[in-house]
Amino acid sequence: MVTKQFTGSPDEADLRRADSLAREIFADVANKWALLIIEALGERTLRFSELLGEVEGISHKMLTQNLRMLERNGLAHRKVHPTVPPRVEYSLTEPGLALRRTVDTMCDWTHRYLGHIEASRSRFDA
Repeated sequence: MVTKQFTGSPDEADLRRADSLAREIFADVANKWALLIIEALGERTLRFSELLGEVEGISHKMLTQNLRMLERNGLAHRKVHPTVPPRVEYSLTEPGLALRRTVDTMCDWTHRYLGHIEASRSRFDA
């Protein structure tokens, strides 16, 4: 996978630019599965099978892909314990925990406006 290199240019932090590193990162983490995984890992360190149970509806494949992406972006840490069979645990890094605070704010927003959005959808769909 080819990744844009950060050179310090302000253009690289501009989410509106299609070629910006910031947009690449944003595209990685701004998906429903990544946000739900971040929310689940914010509570505690979890094993893969525990994450499957915590994030209802996610497939094995999607969980694997998103955990790899979060690890690649430095948001999650993967620890392999030298046991047979190997025990693998996932936790959030400091940047991951910082992002989790943003995810929490999004969850709060959703709870606050759930009724409003549902009413709007009902009017729109009528």
